[in-house]
Amino acid sequence: MENDLQAIVVQAEAIIAQVASQSDWEQAKASVLGPNGSLTQAAKGIGKLSKEERPSFGQALNQAKKKVESLFKTSLEAIENHADLESLGKKIDPTLPPSPGYLGGTHPLTHVRRKIVSIFRKIGFTVAEATEVETEWFCFDALNTPEDHPARDAQDTLFFPPHSEWANVKRKTQEAHVLRTHTSSVQIRTLLKEPPPLRIIAPGRCFRRDTVDATHSANFHQTEGLYVDKMVTIRDLKGVLDFFLKELFGNQLETRLRPSFFPFTEPSFEVDLRAPSLGKLSNKWIEIMGCGMVDPEVLKLVNLDPKEWNGFAFGLGIERIAMILHGIDDIRHFYQNDQRFLNQFSNAT
Repeated sequence: MENDLQAIVVQAEAIIAQVASQSDWEQAKASVLGPNGSLTQAAKGIGKLSKEERPSFGQALNQAKKKVESLFKTSLEAIENHADLESLGKKIDPTLPPSPGYLGGTHPLTHVRRKIVSIFRKIGFTVAEATEVETEWFCFDALNTPEDHPARDAQDTLFFPPHSEWANVKRKTQEAHVLRTHTSSVQIRTLLKEPPPLRIIAPGRCFRRDTVDATHSANFHQTEGLYVDKMVTIRDLKGVLDFFLKELFGNQLETRLRPSFFPFTEPSFEVDLRAPSLGKLSNKWIEIMGCGMVDPEVLKLVNLDPKEWNGFAFGLGIERIAMILHGIDDIRHFYQNDQRFLNQFSNAT
């Protein structure tokens, strides 16, 4: 049977030599490697051999298959190169000068992220980063998020392994890992690593099990901020956010705080803004971000005395800021790599 395998290789070489187009190539490949191909049929004969004959035949079969696959791969590359030359209408002249170079540009999300960072750096904030794969403790428990909170459900969060497999796992012996749903986990890691007072912003990528549409994406970007010191008040929070938003949207901007709820801040607020220079959103109240004073329980979880230290935290979506700044109505544009869209925000020609 090993002689049969060698004959199949020789036959494949002869067939490939006569192939002139990709459709012919597909047929030739199917005749040898397809479900009913000659090499596939020969492989089925291994069951008829004795146990002593099978190892040597299997080795010969693998060698023949690799040889045939290599022949077809080389043949396809030659066919594709020939087709490219045909489409050009002539052979490539290596003496011709290269085509004009195209300079790359900054992605709009990168541009907005850098702008946000530069504004906060003006008032003493530094950038903090951490891993995108987090434990449940950093992503939820340390942020005072209860066990039954909807954000911890498998319908909202991407778990490693799937959340259902953790149902019988004791938390004390093994902890689930998740793709972080926010960059608040960076705040916790920073508080455990650096003593206060501190001012940080944590820009980065986050993940949730969202159905992709014009305003939702399973992959998105956030910037979260944290300020911990002594005698911090809501007035300080409002002052920082007003400065940031006016730098971003102009001095004619108005803001307001609406009471809300987040597990890791108390009291908590939604921040609305209104500005005359936002196109069709001009002079309308728009929800832009969430914020609040750091919950004392969160400070306790990172070994800080809430009687001595307090602070505020906030979070906003980079995509949302970019969409408002540039009048973009579909978040999917950011991820489709359409050069016509991206060139509007870069110096690319």
